Amino acid sequence: MGMRLYVGNIPFSTTEQDLQDLFGTAGQVASVNVVRDMATGRARGFAFVEMASDADAQNAIAQLHDKDFGGRNLTVNEAKPRPERSGGFGGAGGGGNRRRESRW
Repeated sequence: MGMRLYVGNIPFSTTEQDLQDLFGTAGQVASVNVVRDMATGRARGFAFVEMASDADAQNAIAQLHDKDFGGRNLTVNEAKPRPERSGGFGGAGGGGNRRRESRW
């Protein structure tokens, strides 16, 4: 399995095919995932690209980090694992010690 790369500072109009073509110049691309806004469907400015091998990933980092793409300088580095999330709905929600008094 290859290395997963974080690609930041991409133009909002970027498509998966754009990144497939760009990273294909550095090696074999296994998958591309442009992170999109749920409401608008527009790219959020970053993506994840998985390269077929670690050597291809290192080559992509060396070639594409800080490269101009669509008028923006890309950030390309190894993706960090997603932090563990708790399954709950957060804290206590407040309002636990309100005094209940008649309004009249």
